[in-house]
Amino acid sequence: MTPRPTAASERPPFLEALRRPGPVHAVELRPPSAAMAREASMEAWIDAHHAMRRLLRDGRFVLFTDDAVGAREEESLEHLTANLGAETDLSGVLPFLTCKHPLEYCLLFARRAASHGFGAITVTGGDASVGLPRCLPRSRDLRQRIRATESPLPLGAWVNPFRDPTEQLDFLEEAEDRADYFLTQVVSHHDLADVDAFLEGASRRGLEVPGLFGVFYYRSANPRTLQRLADFLPVPAKEVTAEFESGVTPDEVCARTIRALRERGVEKVYVSNLGFGDAALRLRRIEALLRDLE
Repeated sequence: MTPRPTAASERPPFLEALRRPGPVHAVELRPPSAAMAREASMEAWIDAHHAMRRLLRDGRFVLFTDDAVGAREEESLEHLTANLGAETDLSGVLPFLTCKHPLEYCLLFARRAASHGFGAITVTGGDASVGLPRCLPRSRDLRQRIRATESPLPLGAWVNPFRDPTEQLDFLEEAEDRADYFLTQVVSHHDLADVDAFLEGASRRGLEVPGLFGVFYYRSANPRTLQRLADFLPVPAKEVTAEFESGVTPDEVCARTIRALRERGVEKVYVSNLGFGDAALRLRRIEALLRDLE
């Protein structure tokens, strides 16, 4: 059965939540673009803070991206610590940190995140084909450097189930720096063969690293939008379009993917592209649909 959201005071530490039995439904949000005009950026951050407070009050974990899809985004730590208020428990907030920054900045970012009580940091390499160069060749290298500072925060990795599962699982279990947890590229119920291969490989190895699988919230089947998204993530455009044309709602499309993952034993997910405005409400609607499917 899908539990209703818990109060923020009942939210366990992130790694504990991943290791406990039962569902976890986290939300991925994107900071405003660094290229946005000042007034528009301020309005976007106000919306972000309202969304964050609602999600955190519901006991959610919130992932905050860092230069997603190669586009420069405003840094999340400064805004979140300055504007959410001292009464906000930031242990439910999990920022990303890519290698697309100077090394000194990355190490300072980790120290600041720990000092303000953030819950974890997901360390990723960042798209090497666009934007600034990486300060270190791989995310593993940056995790090692952060750990050398005796950072107390769990450090996560990024894996892509649509690539060779042996390679991706090796990334998680590297002797030089084993990740504390992982996040995956978004997946869909329309294309789960690669997810099955990843899960089978993890089962054979007895993988102990917990993780969250990504689920994308498709708002429509607009061809231009789907084509643009396909530059950054796997999009089953034909199948998604057919669902929308048959009258299926965005909430139902999302719920179907979460349901398909549950049938494979995956209960921990994060939902991407919910947006700021009504992210908490949308997630509750999706969970209501999941309860109807049980």
